[in-house]
Amino acid sequence: MLTDESICALAPDPASVKAARGLMAPAKWPLLGEDSQAVWGECQGSGAKPYQTQVDLSGPAFRCSCPSRKFPCKHGLALLLMRAQDASRFSANGQAPAWVSEWLATRSEKAQKKEEQKKLAEKSATPLDPQAAAKREAQRWQRISAAAAELQRWLADQIGQGLGSLNAEVIKTWHTMAARMVDAQAPGLGQRVREAALGLHAGEDWPERSLHRLGLLHLACEALARREQLEPALQADLRTLVGWPQDKAEVQETGENLADQWTVLGQITEERDDKLSERRVWLQGAASGRRAWLLDHAFGGKGFEQAWVTGSMVQATLAFFPGATGLRALALDAQALASPPIWPVSDLACEWLQLAQRSARSPWLSLHPLLLCDAVVLHRGAATLAVAAGQCLALNLSEADRWRLLAATGGMPVNLMGEWDGQQLRPLSAWLAQAQAPVWQRSVA
Repeated sequence: MLTDESICALAPDPASVKAARGLMAPAKWPLLGEDSQAVWGECQGSGAKPYQTQVDLSGPAFRCSCPSRKFPCKHGLALLLMRAQDASRFSANGQAPAWVSEWLATRSEKAQKKEEQKKLAEKSATPLDPQAAAKREAQRWQRISAAAAELQRWLADQIGQGLGSLNAEVIKTWHTMAARMVDAQAPGLGQRVREAALGLHAGEDWPERSLHRLGLLHLACEALARREQLEPALQADLRTLVGWPQDKAEVQETGENLADQWTVLGQITEERDDKLSERRVWLQGAASGRRAWLLDHAFGGKGFEQAWVTGSMVQATLAFFPGATGLRALALDAQALASPPIWPVSDLACEWLQLAQRSARSPWLSLHPLLLCDAVVLHRGAATLAVAAGQCLALNLSEADRWRLLAATGGMPVNLMGEWDGQQLRPLSAWLAQAQAPVWQRSVA
């Protein structure tokens, strides 16, 4: 069964969680029910007719008759939170109302039609002109190579002038250079220049961090200049680095496929701008021991297509994107399992070794999965630290998450999983040895 924290992790924002908790009074729900496939309820709103709320537990997938544009809405979240708090409130007579059974049947039909349409599209797809496609690709690489050469000259000028000479007018030229990279069809390079500009004069160690960013940009320009001499995996990383999108259909067909039972180690959702949300989900295979991350985007406040619950087990085949690190993947035919999670155990020295090896293969990877076993979380002044294997790591946490993590661990050793950015660990989840559910997970951004 979903836990309170795993349900909150499905929310589109913290406000939805707060609103959902305000709807958990029994008087607001004249009807509550469940069966092996779904849970449903009627929530009395401001109108005469109650909202019909239902959740397909196989996803979970949500539907509600309320007018909210958030997904899932507060009613769907409240329904699951009530079930996690007290399942005895839900009638389990196995007879779902018509509005529930019809929705489930429609979902099943849509899934079947989608699969049929996919097969039909594969059969009837018009073959691409390979010569025309190769010509377009060559032209784009020419534009990117010219832009990289210009960027490299610009980088040399910035280093020659010195970071101490930077002022507001000079920093504007950094944003201009970022825009030039976008115009040259290398938005990934533009994003890195923009991030470097935003990091100027930010924090006491900004010169060191700025030089690091500029050094990686210079290395990228050097690699692009001799791209054709590099191995295919590194060429694929350069393609990603410049912002050239990968065709997911091609990844499914040609990427490395790995079937396993996967533990959902943690996830994080971040707002990239006013309309774009980015979610990263980290998995580890029970049999293979391999780690993977799934990257999804949602636009306009809409929910993500697939829901992932931290601490759950999923049967899935992952198709891995080409690249030197072999981390990013697509999930194919994911099915939730009722079995408890198989939490990984790792030595910190091995974690650092794997991280170093990934960095050596692809130095532009900015986030690495990192597992700390038997870590003690401490609060010292304004800093939150994790001490494991005689090492002390700074943690990147919001104020609310900091105190929740300290309260959940209470000074006890826990296993902590998160993303390492080269300076800090951004924790995503924490669990006790032999536990079936995480004791803490990062809240929704």
